[in-house]
Formats: sequence, structure tokens, C-alpha cells
Amino acid sequence: MKKSQQMSESLPLVILLTLSGGFMDAYSYICRDEVFANAQTGNLLLFGVNLSKGNFHLAWQYALPVLSFAFGIAVAEIIRMYFKNARRFHWRQAVLMAEVVILFMVAFIPQSMNLFANSLISFACGAQVESFRKVNGNGIATTMCIGNLRVAVQNICNYGFTKNEEEKKTGLLYFAIIGIFVMGAIIGSLCINLWYEKAIIVSSILLFIGFAIMFIKKET
Repeated sequence: MKKSQQMSESLPLVILLTLSGGFMDAYSYICRDEVFANAQTGNLLLFGVNLSKGNFHLAWQYALPVLSFAFGIAVAEIIRMYFKNARRFHWRQAVLMAEVVILFMVAFIPQSMNLFANSLISFACGAQVESFRKVNGNGIATTMCIGNLRVAVQNICNYGFTKNEEEKKTGLLYFAIIGIFVMGAIIGSLCINLWYEKAIIVSSILLFIGFAIMFIKKET
């Protein structure tokens, strides 16, 4: 018997989320004091380096987004627990709509409040990475690339030995997702040149489209 299934793991949605993920990282780095929205390893590294140099103000600039990212993960998990049985909407839609609103707000935060802006973006990224972790049943990240790169290379290497077509397809899928992330960063850079702080509205629009297509049901 066929059953209706949400599109939270579908490729079209993952493409939108990944474009937005690359866009957000480019935006926070280029437009908001060279802080990473997604790459928290980079933020932790810069936090440590600035601590070692006694640059405590700069260290805080990198530490707070990390804490906000973690808080975003926690809030997404709380939303999942409270709304996992909701019938009118999927709990992941609530997370996406929260991201849409947050990123739209960031567009109107002045440069003098970049720490606040970066913290909000990192919060949104944390919520996204916790909520959307699969595409067509495969674990995936839409806001960072290192895990995707590992899986892509592993599957292509395995294909070289086994000639298993599924491993080849999986590897190419992950390489494609990495390419989409880079494309999001390129689009982000171009939009920043045009609209600067307001450019993040493009990311908000991408996520709103993702929110809308999650109302579509697909048969399995």
C-alpha cells in the first residue's frame, strides 16, 4: 500500500537548503566581519588564535556564533519533540519558517551590530543542520562540506574496487551537493556586491520556497 510522505528528504529541497547554506557562509564572511555562519571549526580556530594573542574582543566575536549554532541545534530538537505529531504541518517546516524570519531580520541589522547578526545567522544554521540530515535516505549536511566530501570520496573509492553502481551514484550525488554549496557561495558574493546587508534576503527567499514545497506529498 502506498503512503504519503513529506518531502523533507527530497533532492529539490536539499538543493535549496544547500544553496542557502553556501550563501549564508559567504554573507557572514564577506559582509559581517569575516566570521563563518556554518564553519564552526574555523570559528573555534580563530577563537583560540585570538585568545593566544590576547585579542579578547575578537575572540568573543568568534565564540558567540559557535554558542548560537549550538543553541540552534537545541531549539530545533525541542521543536521536533513538541511538534513531531503535528498533522497540519511538518515540524521541519516550523524550523524553516523560523529561519526565513531570522534571515529577513538580519538584512536590516546595521554593520555596528555584526556580532548580533552573525549570532542570528549561526543560530539559523544550527537549526538547519539538525533538522535536515538526509537526502533520499542518505545522511547529508546542507550547511558544510567536510562530511559530504568524506562520503563522496569513500564511495568513489569503493566503486573503483567493487564496481557497484549505487556507490558511484552516491559518490557523485555528494560531489554534486558540494558543488551546489559552492554555487550558493558564488551567488552570495555576487548578491553582496549588489545589495550588501540586504543580500541575505535572497537566502530567506530560498528557504521560503523550501518551506512551500514541503507541503507537496510524494507517494512511496
